[in-house]
Amino acid sequence: MRNNLSFINIYKKKNLKSEVVSQLLYGDTFKIIKKENRWSKIKVIYDKYQGYIENKKFSSNENNTHKVCKKFAHLYLKPNSKNKIKKKISFSSRVKVIEKKGSFYKVENIWIKKKDLKEIKFCTKDIFKNIGIFLGTKYKWGGKHFSGIDCSALVQLFFNFNNMYCPRDSKDQINFFKKKINIKNIKKNDLIFWKGHVAIAISKTKLIHAYGPLKKVLVMPIKKAINRIYNTANLKVIGIRRVR
Repeated sequence: MRNNLSFINIYKKKNLKSEVVSQLLYGDTFKIIKKENRWSKIKVIYDKYQGYIENKKFSSNENNTHKVCKKFAHLYLKPNSKNKIKKKISFSSRVKVIEKKGSFYKVENIWIKKKDLKEIKFCTKDIFKNIGIFLGTKYKWGGKHFSGIDCSALVQLFFNFNNMYCPRDSKDQINFFKKKINIKNIKKNDLIFWKGHVAIAISKTKLIHAYGPLKKVLVMPIKKAINRIYNTANLKVIGIRRVR
C-alpha cells in the first residue's frame, strides 16, 4: 500500500492516546500485517518499522518518479501559482509525476512546482546537505514531517532522500553504523549518540539536532551540547559514529 496523505501517525498501540512512534510521509509504502476494525498493524517497506495506523483509503503501490527536495512543497489545483492550496508535502516525500506543463509537474490530481522536486535517483555527495532547512522546526516525538520532527528522524530522512538505508531509532542507528570515532577526531557528518538521542556534527565544533528540552531543531557548539545534556539529564555520550 501507498500513503497518499501529507503524513500519517504510526502509533505504538491501537489507540489515539497511545505513543506516536513514527510517521508515514506522502508516497511511503507499507504492508498491512493485520487489519482490525478502524486499525491496521503495518510494516513500513523502507525500514521495516512496525506499528498501528488508522484505516483510511490508500492507493496501491506505484513507481514513484520524484521526491521533494525542499523542506516542503506547496500543492496547486492547476499549473499556476494562483491556485495554491493549504496542503503541503514534506521533504523526502515520494511522488509519481504523470504530466509536465510549464514549470509544474502533475501528481495524481494536483500540481507541484518542478523546482521543489528531484528525480527519484538523485543523490547528494554530502548526505546531510541542506539539513539547515529544518532549523527552527518544532520538536515532536515520533515526527518525520516539516511540522514536527525528532532527533533520529532528522538523521534517517537524509539517508532516505539519498536512497540509502538507515534505521528509524537512535538505539538502532548507533549499532548500524560501525565505525567508531573518538571525540578528538570528530568531523562533519559524524553522528553523536546519547541514550535515546542523536545529533549530527556539522563541523568539528558544532552540531545540529532536534532537541526535545528546547522543543526545536537547532545548532549548538558540541562541547556546550555535551555539557548541557549531562547537567540536565545526567547522560553522557555513548558513542560517535562515522557514516562514511
